[in-house]
Amino acid sequence: MNGNSTVAVVVEGGGDQVVAHVGLHALGSFADRLEVGPSLSTRISVAGSRPPLHDRGKVLVQAMLMLAGGGEACADIERLRSQPTLFGAVASDSTLYRTVRSIDAATLAGLWEAMAEARGQVWRRSSATTGKAPVVLDLDASLVDIHSENKQGTAANYKHGFGFSPMFCFADATGEALAGRLRPGNATHNSIADQLAVLDDAIAQLPERVAVGHRSGDDAGLVRREVEVRADSAGGSARLATEFRARNVGFSVVARTSPQVHAAISRAVGDRPRWAPALTQGGDEREGAAVAELTDLVDLGAWPEGTRLIVRR
Repeated sequence: MNGNSTVAVVVEGGGDQVVAHVGLHALGSFADRLEVGPSLSTRISVAGSRPPLHDRGKVLVQAMLMLAGGGEACADIERLRSQPTLFGAVASDSTLYRTVRSIDAATLAGLWEAMAEARGQVWRRSSATTGKAPVVLDLDASLVDIHSENKQGTAANYKHGFGFSPMFCFADATGEALAGRLRPGNATHNSIADQLAVLDDAIAQLPERVAVGHRSGDDAGLVRREVEVRADSAGGSARLATEFRARNVGFSVVARTSPQVHAAISRAVGDRPRWAPALTQGGDEREGAAVAELTDLVDLGAWPEGTRLIVRR
């Protein structure tokens, strides 16, 4: 059975033929080089005595291509079916639907393992992810508007919208969505349980040489590569920061407003020696901006040792 998600083609510059979705073909060829399809297939059990007409790993890879091309529903797989010279035999929308519906929790865990293996191959070869610099992860919730009250799990959100509020964890160096958790629109943006669950899933997606030492309860001596988490004020919790440290993970979060923080800022406003010029990412001074450390002006006893409070104006 052919596990490839694309058909071998030759791309020529300056030609006069125009082919739609050729960019998705390049992405699919990359997946084929990494053997993503066959790896996914090994994690999906086949019901019945005969293998299905469409390899299930291949179906999932083509679904990824469809989503990357802007697809939003199973029916959008027709965009690939209309280009058999690029993608070969593509499953129908009903086959894609049945494939997705057949994935249970155990199968899903195996599929994530397969993606982690493919990611490890890429990270070993990319200058953006090799070296000794800390691996930075971004935790954030997002609002997804839905215009129907009949969708399962939808709810009103705090911005007076309606839909979902999934929690994501992204890799800063590559922009990859390492992990996500589906949630209704009324889910709290500062849920510690959800943030830790997504973080643990994201760490599991990192190559083992990066993830080692960063699972809950791991010995700090096992760490081979530093990992840092960034979050907005939803992550500004001493309890959450303590959980980060339990995973030997550094953190940079936005402090939540409080009378203590307000008082510290007021005391520092006129203290000129306390302020230093803010710098751009290139190391140049940022005109009109300054930073100051206020750690000595607040009580951070509930926070992990070494926590600092830095403000910018």
